[in-house]
Formats: sequence, C-alpha cells, structure tokens
Amino acid sequence: MTKRDFRPETLLAHLGRDPQAFHGAVNVPVYHASTILYPDLEAFETRHTTGRQFVYGRLGTPTSGALEDSIARLQGGAGTLCVSSGLAAISCALLALTQAGDHILVTDAAYLPTRKFCDGLLRRFGIETSYYDPTIGAGIAAQFRPSTRLVFTESPGSLTFEMQDVPAIAAAAKAAGVATVMDTSWATPLHFRPFEAGVDVAVEAGTKYVVGHSDAMLGLITASSDYVERIRGAVHQLGVCAGPDDIYLGLRGLRTLAVRLARHQATALRLARWLSGRPEVARVLYPALPDDPGHALWKRDYSGASGLFGVVLARPYPKQAVAALVEGLELFGIGASWGGYESLIITAHPETCRSATTWQAPGPCLRIHAGLEDADDLIADLEAGFARLKQAAGG
Repeated sequence: MTKRDFRPETLLAHLGRDPQAFHGAVNVPVYHASTILYPDLEAFETRHTTGRQFVYGRLGTPTSGALEDSIARLQGGAGTLCVSSGLAAISCALLALTQAGDHILVTDAAYLPTRKFCDGLLRRFGIETSYYDPTIGAGIAAQFRPSTRLVFTESPGSLTFEMQDVPAIAAAAKAAGVATVMDTSWATPLHFRPFEAGVDVAVEAGTKYVVGHSDAMLGLITASSDYVERIRGAVHQLGVCAGPDDIYLGLRGLRTLAVRLARHQATALRLARWLSGRPEVARVLYPALPDDPGHALWKRDYSGASGLFGVVLARPYPKQAVAALVEGLELFGIGASWGGYESLIITAHPETCRSATTWQAPGPCLRIHAGLEDADDLIADLEAGFARLKQAAGG
C-alpha cells in the first residue's frame, strides 16, 4: 500500500513525525522560539527570499510545521496555518478574503462570535454581511450581488444543528466567482472532506476535538491553492500565531482523534436516542438521528458524527426548573467550548441570534456535549435531572 492509500486513522498516527530528524524521539519537540539565528549577514538579509523554512518564531517552527502539514493532508487542502484560537481562524480567513465595499453571506446558524465579528469589526471596515437561511442550498445564488465575495457556511449549525448542502452552495459560489469558507469544527477532517465538497477555505477550532483535552487554545485555517498565500499573508500580518505548547497539545491530540471521536459519537447516539423517548423532550437536534431533518445530507456527505447536539424541551419550563435539572448534574459540567473528554451541558438561546430565520420551539433549548464517560452513567445522571425538572415545575 502506498503512502497516499493509508486510511485517515493510520495517517493520524504518522503524519508530521520524523523521529530520525530528532535523535529518534517519537514526537516532534516543542520549539520555544522567537529569534532564529543566522550564520552570517547575507543569510539574514536574504532570509525572506531564499526559501529558508523557519525565519522567526511568529512565522513558524518545526513544531507548528508538523501540525500544519498534518492538518493540510487530512483536510485535503494546499496548506494550513496555525493561529491562536478558533475565532482567530475565522477572523483571519474573513479578513484575508475581503476588503472595504465587499459583501459577504453568512449562515444564520453561525457560531455567535462569528456573527459578532461580522457585525462589529467587519462592519467598521466597510464590509457588509447578510445572513441566509442555512437550508437554502443552491438557492444561495439568488443572494449574490456584484459585490459578494464570500459565502460562510457552518454545517451543522451552531446551537440548532441544521445541515447545509455544502456542495450545492460551493458550486453556486464557484460559478459566480465567490469564495466559500466553512467552519468544520464539529466534523473534524475525519468526518467531512471540505475540499472534495468544493470549499475553498476550511476553518476549525482545534481547541475542540483536535486538542481534545480542554487544555489549549488553537485555531486552524486550511486553504486551497487559490487562497493559501492570501491566508498566509493575513495570518503573518495580524500576528495571531499559536503558542508552541498549544500546538504540541494539538499534535498530541491528533494521535487519538479517531478513537476519541468514535467514543464521542457512540455515546452521543445513545444519549440522543434515550432523550428522544423522554416526555420532557420535544426533539433532539442531531443529524445522525434518522428522523433529523438534515439526516439525508449528513448521511450523503459525512462519514460520522461528533459528540455535540441540542435538545429542545417539550414545554416552556420555568428558568428555575431548568436550573434544577442542569445544576444538580454530577457528570455534566456547565461551561463553554466542547470537544474535550468531559461531558458538558448549557442552556442555549438561538432565538436571540437570528435575523434571516426565526427560531421557534415549544420550550427551552439545551446544548449537550457527550464526553468519554460511560453512557449508562450519563443517562442515569440525566434521568435524575429530569426528575428534578418535573418536581421544580410542579409535575
């Protein structure tokens, strides 16, 4: 079997490693570097034109190079840049591909900080954002203007988990000369191949599943050959490099990504199916469920699911009843982010961050991340939580 035939699970264990280059060490060392020294003045003065791989710590080290090469290979892009967070990845990509007077289209189900960046800094820079129904598919073409430069997708959507027809959106954008950027944090490179779907730039919060242990901040931007140098230029000019220890933790997490994702998916499916049968639950928002509205798209385009999903309660339970459910849980932490080994639960309010669509639900929403704990223990914890919910709500 040639190297290009290796399956992703095998690549995860081998990409970015060159033990003989580091005295036989299995893992790439962590390079803590700002200054890179040169043998003479000529080498220093020509450092940006001679093709020297590493010239300054902010621009890369062997540690960042190992992770960037690995992610680019897994994603199928021409190159990857490590940045300081998932939001930094989103911000750099949007800034790299737009300028004053441009118009961009962003899914109405985008991660809230994406929306805040578009409505804040991008607007101040003279870039207009319009939001579109995440289920629009090829109909996105009707939203294009002469000034439209970019379509931003996130599938499934943040909080509400709508699946997007990414290949159809990307095809319409390409026909109009518009770039497509996708947030792939939920699926990771293992479960969705963005460049095969026609995406031009993939952004990912490596903080989530790549790192996998809730102990580092990391963003990843992967681009096609048409856009990678523009992305590289923006990242270098903005100076949003990731720290060396965080990059190393990303490399470490990459090695176990496949086995962790398999467990996250299996547990999430168990929880989602169990929750779907609860009288307190109106619906579970998880594309891997056969009755989810986006299931057909998920099954067509994705090879798996992760551990993050939503739950809509069946009636307008009062705030104190929802608090009784959530705050009494033993195994689910209350906190932002996801993708780590621990289970999490928070309340979600999608009705507060929509403009192209209206979120309607019979009751409050919860967002759950299924961690690596035993599924039966998690179910027992949730079952006790529902008992508290009912008691606090008066039955």
